[in-house]
Amino acid sequence: MPSTRDIRRRIKSVKNTAQITKAMQLVAAAKMKKAQDQAANGRHYAEMMNKILVALKESAEEGIHPHFTEGKGNKTLVLVIATDKGLCGALNTNLLKKLINTKIDGEVEYVTIGRKASQGLARLRKTLIADFPIKDPAKFSEIRSVGRFLQDKFLTGEYKTVLVAFNNFINTVTQVPSIEQILPVNPVTLGGKRGFDEQSKEIDASELPQYTFEPGAAVVFETVLPQYVNGTLYQMLLEARASEHSSRMVAMKNATDNAKQLLKDLTLEYNKVRQAAITNELLEITTAKMALE
Repeated sequence: MPSTRDIRRRIKSVKNTAQITKAMQLVAAAKMKKAQDQAANGRHYAEMMNKILVALKESAEEGIHPHFTEGKGNKTLVLVIATDKGLCGALNTNLLKKLINTKIDGEVEYVTIGRKASQGLARLRKTLIADFPIKDPAKFSEIRSVGRFLQDKFLTGEYKTVLVAFNNFINTVTQVPSIEQILPVNPVTLGGKRGFDEQSKEIDASELPQYTFEPGAAVVFETVLPQYVNGTLYQMLLEARASEHSSRMVAMKNATDNAKQLLKDLTLEYNKVRQAAITNELLEITTAKMALE
């Protein structure tokens, strides 16, 4: 049985840990609110871009832009968006499990955002060709370089498709690891909301307003499609950051609650040990007194 001194040391250690996890919980909660608002606001822009591209696709000839055509090579390029820091539960682990369990034909090469993604792929001995460190909060100017890199790689024809693996933010306690195809842009699912929220639905082209494109749909494609890819990547990054801060806040709250429960258990154990020591002392005094009589 541990002594009262050992239990007091453990109680002090747990109290210090609880203070740290509580502080991290408050910091994550503040960042979470900003990240959630940023992700929610970006969904409206992503939805409008989808509507415009549906109208563009209806007005343009088939195969008018290489973004709609698969590459001639048999490779697949996968962008993995993870976190830079840990202490966010099983967020990164679930994403890597989803990536491993998803069957991808042909040779696969990876591009990463976030230190945990590059470290995880290195442990799995995967081929990593680029890593983009993007600070928090994310800026669109930073993701533009990632989009340009992916599009340049795809347009060489070396890669058949380009996929993005990220944590899809649903709500504070639910983040779903997802893998989306970003290139080539799929004409069938082009009108969908990319599944950024639970109320994703297809957009009917017949219900869209009639757009007039100047100087023409083909010319507009040259400008809009690269912007669409960059905008979609940025929205995915926002979803991943909202998932990160939400998962970290929940993980730190659970850690704080567990520390409080451990403190109660240790205090109860301390009182039992202390009471047993007092009882033993009283028995020794009583026994000594009886021996003197």
